[in-house]
Amino acid sequence: MEYSHSDAELVRQPIGYWTWAAYKAVVTRTRGALAELGLSQPQWWVLHQVYSAHEEGRTRAEVTQTLRGYLDVGDGLGAEIDGAVAQGWVEEDSAQRLHGTPEGAALYAKAAELQHELWAERHADISDEEYLTTLKVLQRFIRNTGGTAWHH
Repeated sequence: MEYSHSDAELVRQPIGYWTWAAYKAVVTRTRGALAELGLSQPQWWVLHQVYSAHEEGRTRAEVTQTLRGYLDVGDGLGAEIDGAVAQGWVEEDSAQRLHGTPEGAALYAKAAELQHELWAERHADISDEEYLTTLKVLQRFIRNTGGTAWHH
């Protein structure tokens, strides 16, 4: 691969810029691909929380709390959950637990497959070792600057 700068120049580049540029590229690509399925990225997050290994269902608070743990969502998921219910992708039972529907399960399966394709696209020509090193270095940057990060 051809890089944008020589190693001597690149080592002086600001990490903040490159992490922002990577974030923007990944999120823009992901959101565009999900939009082709009629989903926003926050809707995908909600579906993933409802459909992945939660047979007893999840409450709105559980979904929001889990996502708040590693995404900057604040309290803004109510509208996304309402939208998923209105679309018929999720239903809420009398105990106020969210469950999947056949329509939602079909969409979730398509979106999950798309996420696997996007993962492979992002990781093309990147070894597991390189990826692991990148994440460990980013975690050290976070720690060195007094930040916190967690992902489930």
